[in-house]
Parts: sequence; structure tokens; C-alpha cells
Amino acid sequence: MDNVAPPATRVRYQVLAMLCLLSFILYLDRICISQAVSLIETDLGLTHSEMSYVLMAFTLAYGLFELPIGHWGDRYGSRGVLARIAVWWSAFTMLTGVCTGWYSLIVVRFLFGAGEAGGLPNIARVVGRWFPLNERGPAQGLVLTTALVGGALSPIFAEVLIQQFGWRGTFGILGIPGIAWAIAFYVWFRDDPAQHSHVNPAELAIIPAGRTEPAAHPPVPWDIVLRNANLWLLGTIISCGSFTTYLIFSWYPTYLKVGREVDPSTASQFAGFVLAAGAVGSLLGGVVTDRVVKFCGNRQVRCWIGAWSLVTAAATMAVGPLFDRPVFGALCTAWACFAIHFQLGAWWGTVMDQSGKHLGALFGLMNSLGIPGAMGSQFFLGHFVDTLAELGYQGREQWDPAFYVYAALLLCGAGCWLGIHADRSLVERRELSPA
Repeated sequence: MDNVAPPATRVRYQVLAMLCLLSFILYLDRICISQAVSLIETDLGLTHSEMSYVLMAFTLAYGLFELPIGHWGDRYGSRGVLARIAVWWSAFTMLTGVCTGWYSLIVVRFLFGAGEAGGLPNIARVVGRWFPLNERGPAQGLVLTTALVGGALSPIFAEVLIQQFGWRGTFGILGIPGIAWAIAFYVWFRDDPAQHSHVNPAELAIIPAGRTEPAAHPPVPWDIVLRNANLWLLGTIISCGSFTTYLIFSWYPTYLKVGREVDPSTASQFAGFVLAAGAVGSLLGGVVTDRVVKFCGNRQVRCWIGAWSLVTAAATMAVGPLFDRPVFGALCTAWACFAIHFQLGAWWGTVMDQSGKHLGALFGLMNSLGIPGAMGSQFFLGHFVDTLAELGYQGREQWDPAFYVYAALLLCGAGCWLGIHADRSLVERRELSPA
């Protein structure tokens, strides 16, 4: 009787489940503060302007530390780095609940952001080492979608906990899952699939499928890249989109509770629904855009999809404040969130087309150009609302006009999409035509 080789194990899918759980926790801990903003302001005596600096502290640290902590994974392995940073950001999630004033809150949220910065880069590294080439895209897409689902559920979970334990106790409880994950992951996971005791030879043969050794190539020609209009147009697009998404990440529950006088429980549900719409948009955007491009045979169609998405997002951001019923305003904001995340599929595809061999460096550069938009959003709304309050405006009159600023910047992003030449590489030197 012939010996039959055992089927391949599926440990890589267990690894993916652990990564998805981490990304869920990451966004759960990141977004939960939005539901507590108004309570923190009242308890600590902070203005909206002062709270904007607290929110910006996280975003600044996230932008500063994403690259170096990602590099730690390359140097020391993602197993130890992911476990350590999960403990780190979980600890500072807990410490948020013991802050006694503005300065301590800024320091804690900055250090919290420094920890979370290493999450997604090291998750991507694990996916690259544990999955064959044809499975990496779907795996990474599932990780990102799970993260947004965590963000969508975060306001709802946070509100339930706040009602039972207050905002301080809520941060203490939300720090526990990350620490539990870190312990389990460190004990079970191995950076090298060959060193994992549950991976059999058949699965080891599958994992490197399609993997090629990186070919040597010249350094990034920064003198050409930085003079390419496409770079700055793509960077402006991601910054304009971040300006609105960080309204939703940071301020939206406070707008509902303070501006529209929605009760906290309903506000958490509306905020969760808006973020869930973004998760659906992110999931569908890449799939739909790639199929349309394949059908049309024209990469420029990505730019049209991106422009159309941001135009509809701008329209609904502008229309939302016209509705007196909060549910209709939330529906408009949900569509804007869906459309912004939907166009990210076109943005990612365009960046990949444009970057060639230098994808890692150029994607990191253009993605980091979204940080000014994110921080600008957090700064803008806090100061805008306080300024209108000083001028005598109250309630919705104090908040609603800001939505027209967000709509205007989304239109700016749409215009940038129309200026991109999809067939022109970022690293290609344009030769002058002969006279």
C-alpha cells in the first residue's frame, strides 16, 4: 500500500485569526476615546481647543514612530515586537483613566500613539512571511477590514462600559484584551513558520509559493520623485480624506451629544454605524476598482472612481447639517465615510502602479502625507467650535458650519484625482521632446 502524504496544515490561517484579533483590539482602543471626549472635558475642565491637542498627541506619535517600530520588526522579529507594543499601548490605554489634568493626558496619549504605531507595519511583515504571494492581498485586506469593524464597535462598547464603570474605569477595562493577546501570541507564535511545531512540511511548501528573493535595485531617485506632480497630488488626496475621517474617529460622538443633543447611547450607535460604513467601503473599494480597471483596460479609470467617490462624500457632508433629525445627518456622514474608504482602493492601486520597485519607500512617504490632514482635523474642529462659542453661537450653530469646510477639502481631493496621470511613473524622468 502506497504511503499517502498527510494534507497541509492550516496554521497560517490561525496566525491570520490572531492578527485580525490584534487589529480589532488596536482600533477598539484607538477609537474608544471619541465616546469619552465630552466626559473627559467636563471632569478635567478642558475646553474643546485643549482637547484637540490631546487628540493630536496620539496622531503625531503615530506618524513619528510608524517607521522606526516597523524597522524593529525587520531587525528583531515581529513576535517579540508585536507582543511588547501590544502590552505598551494597552498599559497606556489603562493609564488614560488615571490622568488628572491636561498635561498628563497629552503625555499618556502621545505614548499610547507611539505603541500603536508599530501594529500595522509588523502585522504586514507577519503576513509577508506566513502567506504565499497569491494569499497576501486577501489576508491583508481582512486584517484592515477587521480593524475598521473594531473601530465601528468601539463607541458602542465604550458607552456600555462608561454607563457601568465611568470613563476612567472604561479605559482600565479596555486595556486588558491587548495584554491577554500579547501573552498568548508570544507563547504560541514563531516568526519563522519552519520553527512552529504545528506546521507540517506540506504547509511549509505552500508558504513560499510565488516568493522571490528581492532583486538589487538602485536607491530611490528622490530628485525625480519629489518633482513629480503625481506624488503631491496623491499625498494631498490622502490628507484631504484624513481630514474628514479623523473628524469621525475623534469628534463625531461629541458632535452628536453636544451639538445635536443626542443621548450618549444613541450617539454611540450612530457613530458605530458611520464607522461600519467605512469598513464596508474599504472592503468593497479594492475589489470593485480592480475589476472595473480590468474590464476597461485603462488604469486612468481609478482616478475617475476616486474623484467620483470624493465628490459624493463632499455632497453628503454638506447636506447632512440641513437635516434636523440626527438619524438623517448620520446617514449622510455614513455615506461620506463609505465613499472615502471606497476610494482608498483606487488610491492604493494607483500608488502601487506609480511606485515600481520602490513601493515600500514611496507608499510610506505618501501614506505619511495623510498625517497633516489628520492632525489638522483634530486641531481645527476643537478651535473652530470654541471660537464660535466666543462669538455667541450655541448648539448646532456652533458645530454645523464646520461640515462645509470638510466638504470643501473633499472637493479639493476630488480635483487632485483628476490631475493625476495614471500612466506616468513617480520614478520616471520625463524627457523633453525634440524641437
